[in-house]
Amino acid sequence: MYAQLIKADTTPSENTARAEDFQRRIDAGEKIEPKDWMPEGYRRTLIRQIGQHAHSEIVGQLPEGNWISRAPTLERKTILLAKVQDEAGHGLYLYCAAETLGISRDEMTEMLLDERMKYSSIFNYPTLTWADMGAVGWLVDGAAIMNQVPLQRTSYGPYARAMIRICKEESFHQRQGFDIMNRLANGTEAQKTMAQNALDRFWYPSLMMFGPSDSDSVHSEQNMAWKIKMNGNDELRQKFVDLTVPQAEYLGLKVPDDTLCWNEDKGGYDFAGPDWGEFFDVIKGNGPCNRERLEARRKAWDEGAWVRDGLLAHAEKKARRAAQEAA
Repeated sequence: MYAQLIKADTTPSENTARAEDFQRRIDAGEKIEPKDWMPEGYRRTLIRQIGQHAHSEIVGQLPEGNWISRAPTLERKTILLAKVQDEAGHGLYLYCAAETLGISRDEMTEMLLDERMKYSSIFNYPTLTWADMGAVGWLVDGAAIMNQVPLQRTSYGPYARAMIRICKEESFHQRQGFDIMNRLANGTEAQKTMAQNALDRFWYPSLMMFGPSDSDSVHSEQNMAWKIKMNGNDELRQKFVDLTVPQAEYLGLKVPDDTLCWNEDKGGYDFAGPDWGEFFDVIKGNGPCNRERLEARRKAWDEGAWVRDGLLAHAEKKARRAAQEAA
């Protein structure tokens, strides 16, 4: 999931009996649908989470779109173009899911542009070389899949259903990234160095994608009770490391963590956590590409106003004509 630091809205329920029945439905594994009654806190928390997820998919096109024309072969160009198109589709699915909760896409976009709503910190890091396209696919999409697969079981029906298709497409994105890294790692010394440098740059930002440690995530308990969130941050980060380290070894690359070692007792790796000071600095807007990313989105929004106006005018004209014909 491209959503971090989503705090549960713990506004007291206006109807205790309904809230208790609502929780019983969730505990029984039922899906909550748009027309069902839900606590206001549940609705607001979902809007924040789905909105941040949608924004992350859209902003996530920027570091990859920058490489479409510079990909090394025509095949690589078409694959990357298809991937960027997928990310646009993911954003649209998620905006549609959020709109079922009573917020418009325009409102969510305005919240992004005036920085009331965030997107994933990972997209505030630059992609300096072609190998970074491999690292983004392998590590970033890999971390996203680790987060997103459990969300197919999340309690809100429209969100859970959107995640089914998104996860299928993200799995292809991860394979595409791993294939790039594999080609480079088995290429010339310069190519292998490029792959190693990309791994060095994206390892810790990828670990940050799971959010702070559970001990510092004070609202996770409510989110998990509502089944908006299915697993703890530390659990998913551990799974990601355990899965990814053997892949790095297969590639002949070294994870940039001198403390990394296998712990037989827990059946997983011990590893160093990321620099959380850096994480919170990026979240606050001080990352390498924060301003660049938001400026790109503001520019696209402003320059696309005439398209939105035209579509609305056409829809209104169509509605008037239909009303006249029905009269």
